[in-house]
Amino acid sequence: MRLFDLYVRFIRRPLAGTDALLQMSLIGFFAGTITAFIIVLFRHAIEIPLYFLIPDRNPEHFETLSRIQKATLPVAGALVLGLFLYAMHIGDRKVGIAHVMDRLSNHQGYISFKSMMVQFFAGTVSIISGQSAGREGPVVHLGSACGSLMGQYMKLPNNSIRTLVACGTAAAISASFNTPIAGVIFAMEVVLMDFVITSFTPIIIASVSAAIITQSFYGSEPAFIVPEMETQSVTEIPFIILTGLAIGIASASFIQLIKVYMRYSHRNIVLRIAVAGLLTGAVAIFYPQIMGVGYDTVNQVIANEIALGVLVSVAIAKLLVTAIAVGLGMPSGLVGPTLFIGATLGGACGIIANMAWPDTPSSTGFYAMIGMASMMGACLQAPFSALLALLELTQNPNIILPAMLTIVVSSTISAELFKQKSVFLTVLQSQGLSFRNDPVFNALQRVGVGAVMERNQKRANRLLSLSAAEELLTTEPKWIIVEIDGRPASLLPAVDLARHVLEFNGGDPEQEIDLMTIPAQRKDIRSIYFQATLKEAVDRFQETGAEALYVERTSAPMIKTVLGVLTRQDIDSYYQYKK
Repeated sequence: MRLFDLYVRFIRRPLAGTDALLQMSLIGFFAGTITAFIIVLFRHAIEIPLYFLIPDRNPEHFETLSRIQKATLPVAGALVLGLFLYAMHIGDRKVGIAHVMDRLSNHQGYISFKSMMVQFFAGTVSIISGQSAGREGPVVHLGSACGSLMGQYMKLPNNSIRTLVACGTAAAISASFNTPIAGVIFAMEVVLMDFVITSFTPIIIASVSAAIITQSFYGSEPAFIVPEMETQSVTEIPFIILTGLAIGIASASFIQLIKVYMRYSHRNIVLRIAVAGLLTGAVAIFYPQIMGVGYDTVNQVIANEIALGVLVSVAIAKLLVTAIAVGLGMPSGLVGPTLFIGATLGGACGIIANMAWPDTPSSTGFYAMIGMASMMGACLQAPFSALLALLELTQNPNIILPAMLTIVVSSTISAELFKQKSVFLTVLQSQGLSFRNDPVFNALQRVGVGAVMERNQKRANRLLSLSAAEELLTTEPKWIIVEIDGRPASLLPAVDLARHVLEFNGGDPEQEIDLMTIPAQRKDIRSIYFQATLKEAVDRFQETGAEALYVERTSAPMIKTVLGVLTRQDIDSYYQYKK
């Protein structure tokens, strides 16, 4: 019991506030480490079957399959996924980054182990069967679930669970691309949608620890083979702007297609997934590059090994198949396909630029890389993440300026001209879900009730003797929780009881006092659990109309301990005087 008390005092209780940097960093390290091993396991679960399935033993070379295999593999995988999801409750079918954002916004970051297993299986089958999918969406879900489950197991305050979800997200992106900086920014810009200085350190530690572990398995090379590249002349700026314009239009079309086909979400899940598989198989006969993650094709584009006509055709095919399949409910990751589409469209723009201006423009690979960043930035509405991902992938600062230009152009075209939101927000909106992102909401989510509540309180039965009241006041509590039949019923300022006791100075010690009838400023009181954030406390005030909340935790089965008292004034004072 003493060890548990130390844990509560030095780990769990400080984490309710925003100052427990050391504790949060330590837990973030473990979250990143565990996430890294889960991501390695996930990649092995994909690569080992593909090693035996694909003729040349390369898990990404779906092009080497026969025509019949290209057509039937996605259909077979779609049937497996459709039947699997059909057996699930509709609430258990949601996977991917959009689901993580929903859990953060509406469920305090709680992700179940079942959801994690559904994502592991669905993500594995979708990529093995050659669906037009990325692995980044599944790994973010797996990493976020890892952080969430760790926080739930340790019974940490909900504000800390949110940070652990971000730690898992950063670790997943870092492990997948070998880009620890981009992982940190992705977690805060795309998933949390909130940049908080106090969260940076644990998220950075999680991202770095994941990168170190995955490098021991896969080496330190980035996800793509990138040669030295830079802008050759300022005369290329018009071509760079046109590339951003083209990708902005492609991004808006991609998001709009997903939105259109999500209107059929009320139809039978098996039928929808089967149609998506049939479409993928039919297109894969002619353009097998769309199958799977497709990073081998991206490397070919960067190396200028694919002709213009093929690039344009493959880009259009990938965009249409991915958008329609995801809209119909295929549990596919979206980050990988956006990089693929951006690379192929950017490469096509580079070839056209070379045709129009043979002596000046940069290489096709240069345009492919800025195209990847532009498509990612526009689809996710995450320009900072896209820029840093590009910088880490190329390890070349000379590409920053043109990339900034194309990212700004493509993001502006998609968001302002075509009025498209982030693809993940679009998915949530199409599912009838919301994602709140305002300063007040975020500020309340960062702090747990344990950091603000008044601990100086005592519990007392409604009826007690004068001597018992005097003994109760010797501990100098601020609040007294009045109980009726063993349950808290009202909150009484201790000073009001003290004033009433003084009126009976020298009276009969056994005289009975009714705490519900003596003159006092009593408050109606309701319960809230210790792990709750201040946002949950505000919601609880609004739902119940209570004037105060007593904070409790379950110390044993059927036994609840009251830890403190929280009023609206406590919340206001915390943000007014907190420095």
